[in-house]
Amino acid sequence: MNYIAVATAATGVNVFAFILMSNHIHLVLWCKHEQAIDFTVRFKTIYGRYFRTRYGTGEILRRNSVDIQEISTIYEGLEKAIAYVHMNPVAARICLHSTGYRWGTGNVFFNTNNEKGVPISSFSRRAQQRLLKSGAVLPQEWTVGKDGYVLPSSYVSVNKVEKIFKTPARMNYFLNNSTKARLATDRNTPSFRDQIVQDACIDLCRTMFGSDSIMPLEKEEKKEVLLQLKRRFCADINQLGRTTGLKPEEISRLLERF
Repeated sequence: MNYIAVATAATGVNVFAFILMSNHIHLVLWCKHEQAIDFTVRFKTIYGRYFRTRYGTGEILRRNSVDIQEISTIYEGLEKAIAYVHMNPVAARICLHSTGYRWGTGNVFFNTNNEKGVPISSFSRRAQQRLLKSGAVLPQEWTVGKDGYVLPSSYVSVNKVEKIFKTPARMNYFLNNSTKARLATDRNTPSFRDQIVQDACIDLCRTMFGSDSIMPLEKEEKKEVLLQLKRRFCADINQLGRTTGLKPEEISRLLERF
C-alpha cells in the first residue's frame, strides 16, 4: 500500500482507483503514457528491492507482465474501468461489497466516515523511513492510518472521481453491472456444454469474419463474437475462456467495453 503512495508522489500521476490482490494489481491512472510507464517501473523497483531484502530473491517481479491500456472517456468507459477494478475482490469472493476490501480504493468514494489518520509530519524522518520502507519523502500533510499505511484518501483524486460518477447511486449502478460483478453471479448460471459453445464460436468466426479462429480477429470483432456466445448460450467468462482460447482477463476487458 505504501509503495503505491511513494510511486504516486514520485511521478505526479492522478490515481483514480487501485486494488492490490494476492497475485496481481489493477490501477486506473489519469496521466500520460510515459508517466504510467514511470509509475510502473518505480513501483516494481521499490517493491522488488523490498522483496529481495526480505525473501532473498529478486527474480519474481521480472517475470510479471504489465499491461498498460488507454481507457476511453466516451461511452462511460472510465466509469466501467473504475468499477471493474473495485469489483475484483467481490468476484474473488473475498468480500460482500467493494467497500469491504481494505487494500485499495473501494471505500474511499462517497464515504462520509473515512478513517482519520495522523499527518506524516508527526513522524520523525527515521520513523518515516521505517514506515515506508523507503527513503522517499512524501507530502507531509498526507495522513497515516492506524494500520501503518498512508491512507489512499491522501493521494487519490477523490473529488475528480466523484464528479465523474456524479452520485453514489450511479457509482453503485456501475459496480453492480461490471463484468466482474457478472462473473461472480455467472458461476451459478446454467450453460451449454463446452463443445457446443466451441463449435458455435468457430461457426460465428467463419460466418461473420471469414476466419476459422477467434485469435486473429481484431478487438472489436472478438468482442462481437464473445457477445454473441454470451447471449446465445449464457456462457460465463470462464467458459468463454475454455472454448475460445482467450485469457479470462482479455475477455473481461473486451466485454467491459460493451
